[in-house]
Amino acid sequence: MEALLSLAFDNLSSYDQGKIRKGLRQVEGLLAQICLSSNSKSAAEKRRSVIDPGKEPPPLKTLGDLGNDLAFVEFFKLQNGFEWNVAMRLCNCLDRLMGKSHDDQNDLLIIQTLDLIQGSLLLHPPSRVLFERELFMNHLLDLLEPVNCPAIQSGTIITLVCALIDTPKNTRAFENLEGLLTITSIFKSRETTREVKLKLVEFLYFYLMPETPSIPSANSTVSVPAMLQRSPSKLAGAFNKADTGARNRSESESEVTKTTEEKQVLLGRFLSSVDDLVADLRESTPFGGALC
Repeated sequence: MEALLSLAFDNLSSYDQGKIRKGLRQVEGLLAQICLSSNSKSAAEKRRSVIDPGKEPPPLKTLGDLGNDLAFVEFFKLQNGFEWNVAMRLCNCLDRLMGKSHDDQNDLLIIQTLDLIQGSLLLHPPSRVLFERELFMNHLLDLLEPVNCPAIQSGTIITLVCALIDTPKNTRAFENLEGLLTITSIFKSRETTREVKLKLVEFLYFYLMPETPSIPSANSTVSVPAMLQRSPSKLAGAFNKADTGARNRSESESEVTKTTEEKQVLLGRFLSSVDDLVADLRESTPFGGALC
């Protein structure tokens, strides 16, 4: 796995679009092998089925299977170190792509990079600590600007959600960098497409949820995310087996959490209809939880 990652990272560090595209495909192939269930197909056939939309991909592994999957366990452990962390390399690749001139090929590479960042953050939640850094959080906010195509804006919103899940410190970084102003300004803009506005509304629902700290800082032992603890027999079990050094959430994280009411006040500075959003959130509980 280290050899494959090394090859992919070499391509991702290039300024050549062809090599970057190859590196993204290599990372995608690796994540596909981890996520897709084993069957009679070879690894190469699995990768092709994911990359080629005309082919039916094999079924996903169940969450309960991950804890017993040696490839996932090895991948998870490698991600705990700086040298082999996929999310870090993808964020650095995104940085270089954003420095290039806008064209269809570059936009497509940005969208593919965002998709893979989402996958890496979901497979290895501790990597979300990267978005405590202003540099990477600012990249996401910059990609939301109208100068970018709607597909990039939509992909960025989903990536932002993946970066903020159960990570209050990241949410505070988002707020400190005027993230709420950016989100609401784009939502109010007449230039913003309907598809992007729908995703922005979904993001605001997500943002208003009460926070639960779970992802540790970079120098602490990896812990099981709260979102995984909701199903201890499958989700938490899988990640516990992937890293036996799990421990309780840090007190420092608990100190930076905010309630729905506190975030309602913050968002209310930029959006007049925030009370309606909160009322709807309390009634519909779109994310399967309840607001007190």
